Amino acid sequence: MKENSLLLEKSKNLALNIIDLCKSLRQKKEYIMSDQVLRSGTSIGANIREAYYATSKADFIAKMHIALKECFETEYWLELLHESEYIVSTQIISCCKDVKHMLIASCKTAKSTAI
Repeated sequence: MKENSLLLEKSKNLALNIIDLCKSLRQKKEYIMSDQVLRSGTSIGANIREAYYATSKADFIAKMHIALKECFETEYWLELLHESEYIVSTQIISCCKDVKHMLIASCKTAKSTAI
């Protein structure tokens, strides 16, 4: 459960960083990518949290996979924002990659113990 609480913490920190990023993007009048990254980036932690209240192992795995898909989408938007020079630092992208790697590991572990 220690890894799970770390995943919850990291995904929440990622969401908070994305919220701050979106505030800055909106000041630059970038609304479309801001909305996209806000939706996908905050959805990651919400789905992880929802997974911990899953009604079955299959439900847990499904929710974690949704979180993983949202994480891949978020990473895409962050890369676009970086490459288009809306964001300079790659720190938020690294944070997203950390969450992604933890989600991949959690999904693999959950699948291997589901049998």
